[in-house]
Amino acid sequence: MTPAATPPPALRPWPLPLWIAHRGAGRLAPENTLAAFRVGAGYGYRAFECDVKLSADGQPFLLHDTTLDRTTSGRGVAGERPWAELARMDAGGWHSRGYAGEPLPHLDAIARFVQRNGYALNLEIKPTPGLEQATGAAVGAACLRLFRQAATPLLFSSFRPEALQGAQGAAPGIPRALLLDRLWPGWLDVARALDCVAVVTDYALMDAPLIAQLRGAGLRALCYTVNDPAEAWRLQALGIDGLITDAVDRFSPHAGSGVFD
Repeated sequence: MTPAATPPPALRPWPLPLWIAHRGAGRLAPENTLAAFRVGAGYGYRAFECDVKLSADGQPFLLHDTTLDRTTSGRGVAGERPWAELARMDAGGWHSRGYAGEPLPHLDAIARFVQRNGYALNLEIKPTPGLEQATGAAVGAACLRLFRQAATPLLFSSFRPEALQGAQGAAPGIPRALLLDRLWPGWLDVARALDCVAVVTDYALMDAPLIAQLRGAGLRALCYTVNDPAEAWRLQALGIDGLITDAVDRFSPHAGSGVFD
């Protein structure tokens, strides 16, 4: 008698809506600033992705790059500067004159904003190289403090497994997702070992077989950075769980198709 096949693991509860605004508002405002979050919210978005790293004195703040050069008035490695110095930098003038003087936000300010407005948050842990696990642990501990009495839907993600491991140790109850820009050997085993609830890939990697593989492992499937309507429709037809987009002025988070009329 042939034994019955083992059913795949059940999908766990999912904290985020389908549409997620990338770095606050994509390219319409200076990325990873409170101004960007406000712009994204103005287009109806209720879930936001942003990047968080640590200052030299261990303060969590928003910035994508390892260095300050591209998106602030500063220069050099951001993680080598104390928060008091980072807080004085201009993180908006590079984008346009109207945002000149916009500061780098501390994670505390982002937490207050999303909690007061009932928004969801995908925090990508973006460590300074060499500080992966320590950054994950610090961000996890900070979120336990900041979201202790809140019902804010919250997800950690990172390209660096060590960062997710640090977050897992500090805040095991906050769900985690592994970010992938390629399907490197052993990625699924790593996602399982980290007890991830989801995998987030470059949209070009996601197809029906990959979604089936993720579903078979009990994992949700998300994509970044989806700015093309044809790709958005393709991925929704496959049953994608989350679409991270820069095009907050093009995709409606409330419309069935996701495209503004």
